[in-house]
Amino acid sequence: MIERAYRTAEALGIPVWCQDEAGPYQAIPQAGASWQPVGRPAGMPHEYVRGGTAKLLTLFRPATGEVRALPVERAPNAVLHPWLQAEITAILATLPPPEPGHGTAAWEWRERSLWNLATLPPVRLLLVWDNLTGHHTPDLLSWLVARGVWPLFTPLGGSWLNLAESVQRILVRRALDGQHPRSAAEVLAWLGQAVAGWNAAPTPFAWGGKRAARRQRARERRHALGGSGGYTQQPMPRTRRPPYQLPLPNGYVHGN
Repeated sequence: MIERAYRTAEALGIPVWCQDEAGPYQAIPQAGASWQPVGRPAGMPHEYVRGGTAKLLTLFRPATGEVRALPVERAPNAVLHPWLQAEITAILATLPPPEPGHGTAAWEWRERSLWNLATLPPVRLLLVWDNLTGHHTPDLLSWLVARGVWPLFTPLGGSWLNLAESVQRILVRRALDGQHPRSAAEVLAWLGQAVAGWNAAPTPFAWGGKRAARRQRARERRHALGGSGGYTQQPMPRTRRPPYQLPLPNGYVHGN
């Protein structure tokens, strides 16, 4: 479902955004590469004072590479939900008004048993995010759906489907690798600078590539077992029945 959204929703005129909360990141010496003179590697103190933690609230549009992010010290629902609603409202304001019937095909992703399809507005945006308890808050879900924003929850153990996690790893490495922040305020500032630097020249993400091709080849190498959802990596040997032989009146068969 989520893979299909990445591949086809933008072509239907429906933007796909991914949301995630990265962290916490401690204000301690961070491992990582750095530019140093030959023979003089950067050193980190073996004793340090923990200066607090920071997190990064992230909205990412893979098709354009745009990142909307907010570095925060904590990310409870009281912080995440207002920020998300403000960002979604700003994003929807940049989209053209929905046309009658616009996004009808995209409603195939909806949970038909939970919503009355006749009363729902046209789809304007798809939101991919993790399957956390705070993301299932009824008030927040009702607020999203009323504005044509349909959430797609990644399955348990399937966070790799959320491309926001990919861009977060890039941003955090740019901000913290090889650094020694002394306070949470420094971590917050560096994360914000990394986001600004990224948006100055964003890189679009495309779903698929070599990894997806390898997964497809692996699926094609599987041999399904009849009557179940199981499979084998090797074809099962098939027993061959001997050809039926007509007995002769003297008790012998052909070939004997």
